[in-house]
Amino acid sequence: MTPTHFMLNSAFTLSILGLSMHRTHLMSALLCIEGMMLALFIIFTMIFSTMQLTALASAPIILLAFSACEAGTGLALLVATSRTHGNDHLKNMSLLQC
Repeated sequence: MTPTHFMLNSAFTLSILGLSMHRTHLMSALLCIEGMMLALFIIFTMIFSTMQLTALASAPIILLAFSACEAGTGLALLVATSRTHGNDHLKNMSLLQC
């Protein structure tokens, strides 16, 4: 395993670890998810550029587009919950309440 692959795998693992450990604010959860998507984008780009497959060349761009949609949706939810609840603490949000 090259140092670049190790760094990208550890970035992805640390993002998952941050998402599972620090679940107090919605903003920190969104940042961890964005870190995971950025690591996945770089990993996919490196893999598909070394394999030189033209059929899968658009897969990293599609992943980046879905990541942008996820970020926009997450920020919209952050604004909506901060307006209704007054903060972005995840412990205040429950699916059982309307």
